[in-house]
Amino acid sequence: MASALDSTTLDAARAGSLYNEDLAPVSWDHRKWGLASFAALWISMSACIPTYMLASSLIGGGMNWWEAILTVFLGNLIVLIPMVLNAHAGTHYGIPFPVFCRASFGTIGANLPALLRALVACGWFGIQTWIGGSAIYKILAIFFPGMADPGMATLFGITLPQLACFLFFWGINMWVVYMGIDSIRFLLNIKAPLLIALGLLLLLWAYQTAGGFGPILSQPSAFDPGQPKAGQFLSFFFPALTGMIGFWATLSLNIPDFSRYAKSQRDQIIGQSLGLPLTMALYAFIGVAVTSATTIIYGKTIWDPTDVLARFRNPVLLIVAMLALCIATLATNIAANVVSPANDFSQLAPRKISFRTGGLITGIIGVLIMPWKLVADPSGYIFTWLIGYSALLGPIGGIMIADYFVVRRRRLNVGALYDTEGEYRYTNGISLVAVVAFVLAVLPNLPGFFVTIKVIPATSVPGPLVDLYNYAWFVGFGLAFVIYLILRKIVSKG
Repeated sequence: MASALDSTTLDAARAGSLYNEDLAPVSWDHRKWGLASFAALWISMSACIPTYMLASSLIGGGMNWWEAILTVFLGNLIVLIPMVLNAHAGTHYGIPFPVFCRASFGTIGANLPALLRALVACGWFGIQTWIGGSAIYKILAIFFPGMADPGMATLFGITLPQLACFLFFWGINMWVVYMGIDSIRFLLNIKAPLLIALGLLLLLWAYQTAGGFGPILSQPSAFDPGQPKAGQFLSFFFPALTGMIGFWATLSLNIPDFSRYAKSQRDQIIGQSLGLPLTMALYAFIGVAVTSATTIIYGKTIWDPTDVLARFRNPVLLIVAMLALCIATLATNIAANVVSPANDFSQLAPRKISFRTGGLITGIIGVLIMPWKLVADPSGYIFTWLIGYSALLGPIGGIMIADYFVVRRRRLNVGALYDTEGEYRYTNGISLVAVVAFVLAVLPNLPGFFVTIKVIPATSVPGPLVDLYNYAWFVGFGLAFVIYLILRKIVSKG
């Protein structure tokens, strides 16, 4: 295994025009991540507000508590498979995601998956920044009620104080990016305990205020016989499951950005398996239980924990809770949503775009997408955002796994990955096989996506095509995997 990264290989990589220090292979003597590191990584990233909102949105859609938890757990169990598979190349060869993509898409063609992954990360960066800014806004609004005046002027669909708090929190994120990725290690270490403690306190409050877990967990499913959505469970479950997979479909691609620091394959496989599904299920349960309790306590479903906290009136509790949310959100944002796009944007011009520059680009795009519109309601969050980008990321995952495990049988020429004239040049730097497989795998999901975002009326598209969108990740992954292998075989014979 060590032969994959001997000194000759590393020297060949450094000589390539596609090389820079941020994209360089990590040598074995710089591998510090063990099993506990990977488990901690996922515990830290999974214990976040979007996880809470993810589970809560399923309750808002009509599921009862165990249906929601099962959906979250199954989705994360499924996405763990491509996560572990794609992590293999990162661990074996020490390479990050955009460099790994060069093997299947070509040295220039790798810009396609890298940019798509980066743009999704920009979206998540914006969402997390909006959540942090919203927490700050809600703290201030308690002490300065005028900020929440209904007649307050708006810009881009939000009030000026909301925009100011969003930009303030965005500025903190950019400052951390400027200081470098090492500056968030302390935040990551305290972040998970902070948010889990806050979640457990919310759970205790829900238990006491709603009269125990009995009323909370006895809330019926809206899909049960005699309920408002009776008989519609499967039509909600499968798109919801796709949304759960979409939640971490991003990291299932760029996991080599982290696994290249692993000491062994065993460490990344077991560490991820222990850290991801179980933590997501636990924090999802907190979100589900508290959201169910809000239905009993307030007579309506509140799926955003910052809105729940804003109803408390103890100033010390408010400040501590919201500061904890801000610190936790900041740490998750940098770790999950800056590391990858910074590397991905660096792929565009390795000699000119550094990690710091890539992080700044991420931040600017994160503002321009107006993230408050993405999380405005549960249906938009799951059916538009999560499923929408899973239709793009599923095919990329299918192509990468087919190429690495089936076509190449886990053998890569690391030096050639950094060479514009090497074996991964294909046709002028682009693998037409990968691009065609990607396009063909995305096409079937487009009609359903356009119907979902209301660009075209549902009546103008055959029903089966609309329904197919509910399985976007599965359809895209499966089609891309098969089409890529068929085309690659045809090309090799020719």
